[in-house]
Amino acid sequence: MRRMPRWSMLAAVVRRPVRLRRGETLVLPLVLQGAVVVALMAGSFTLCRHYLLQSIWVRGSSMVPALQERHWYLASPLWLRVKEASRGDIVVLKDPTDGAPVVKRIIAVAGDTVELRDGRVWLNGRPLEEPYLEAGMQTWPVRKQWSRVTCGAGEVYVLGDNRAVSSDSREYGPVPYHSLLGRVLK
Repeated sequence: MRRMPRWSMLAAVVRRPVRLRRGETLVLPLVLQGAVVVALMAGSFTLCRHYLLQSIWVRGSSMVPALQERHWYLASPLWLRVKEASRGDIVVLKDPTDGAPVVKRIIAVAGDTVELRDGRVWLNGRPLEEPYLEAGMQTWPVRKQWSRVTCGAGEVYVLGDNRAVSSDSREYGPVPYHSLLGRVLK
């Protein structure tokens, strides 16, 4: 009697119909279905994180008192795609100095002129009301070149709420709108 090669035996087994007795289940299709569901969920999670909601962990105290250090918050990248960011919005952006994500408040948008003098922020020639700052907080320029600036098209001027420790547009100037990653939801 001639022996069948191994691959032929495997082919014969694969072609053979599977007959289940009462109470038996076919485990392999269920495992494959489970794997497909897990893969779809992981893909959905990635899509959700990149386009709908991201969790952010605040390191540092540059946004105190609005955001507390070492707390988790949600940010929405979709918000910036649906609606233009506006003055007062708290956003996550790529820091121009090292590319790390940081959280700051938008003070000015395209066409606005920001001036830092007398310990205050002046927006378009008027002192900016900043109720989110702690009492007595003053704003001084870090670099003279950024003490008076007009935001160009596609630029925003950002500041941290805790001006004494914040590295922001006073140090690196206006940031491009495309570097905004999401709006913080409070």
